Amino acid sequence: MGNGADDTLLERAEGSALRLWILMRLDRRLLSAGILAIVFAALVGLGAAEFGPYRELVEDADALQNIFSSMFGPIITGVTLVATIGQLVLSQELGAVGDQTTRMDESMEFRRNVEDEGGMAVSPPEPAAFLREVVESTEGRAELLLETIEEGHGEEVTEAVTEYAESLDEHAEIVREKLEDSQFGTFDVIWAALDFNYSLKIFQAREIRHDYEDELSEEAYNTLGETIEMLKLFGPAREHFKTLFFQWELIDLSRALLYASIPALIVTASMLMYVDANTLPGATMGIDNLVLLTSAAFCITLAPFVILMSYIFRIATVAKRTLAMGPFILRESSRDADSDL
Repeated sequence: MGNGADDTLLERAEGSALRLWILMRLDRRLLSAGILAIVFAALVGLGAAEFGPYRELVEDADALQNIFSSMFGPIITGVTLVATIGQLVLSQELGAVGDQTTRMDESMEFRRNVEDEGGMAVSPPEPAAFLREVVESTEGRAELLLETIEEGHGEEVTEAVTEYAESLDEHAEIVREKLEDSQFGTFDVIWAALDFNYSLKIFQAREIRHDYEDELSEEAYNTLGETIEMLKLFGPAREHFKTLFFQWELIDLSRALLYASIPALIVTASMLMYVDANTLPGATMGIDNLVLLTSAAFCITLAPFVILMSYIFRIATVAKRTLAMGPFILRESSRDADSDL
């Protein structure tokens, strides 16, 4: 069945763990800066290789005008995209009073369900603390399951239930500890929530109940059912906070695009108005100064697109990793534990 650590997102990703960390965990500003640095290094490297007389190319073929005049359209389009993103976010928030009342009632009903199932007096209002309480309640079910299976069961069913309960307990503890220092608005909450492999745990618990229905005591059978119900509540909670994070992320994206578009427009206009083949004669470290200037200017004008790309990388990756809710597992590697049951 595997231990709890093997259930975390990076462990489930196996060979793609580094790629997944870059796409999801790395700060978007650092990812954008890294991509732009690679582009700058590539352009400067090509310039240093001296495939052709760059200044003559600029003068004869109007290379600068062709490159930078074509950047105006995408930059303006990026600003228009900000308005579209704003409309998308606002469309989720605007509504008649009846719609808002329904949203409030449904939210309160879900909280009461979690409180009743988890034995809580009042569930915490903060997303990280709320998810931590759900995971902690699941951890408590796993510990109770270990107690109910200690006596009066056969060796096979005892081994299967014990292995499941210990795996769930260890996995829940790992996720709970990650949620303790997480703050919504950063990716930490969603990252920790994605670590909780609740779909597989629901599947395993249901399979144990089916395979050993006649051998389980009534208390153990009911505890497994309560464990499943607690795990089922984690799915909607994670999806709700994921939706809120997507809205938060889109707002940050629109703001970043606006910040990047202004210097991109200024640099584009400056390159068209003031730079020609005679600008900055000489070389630095053996590289033509004009190559350095145009490479840096191109990276600045490319920044809005790179920022958009870095945010979409994370949003799309999270969406793909959470397509299915409940006991559905879309990646074949995640069912490897099934063979150990």
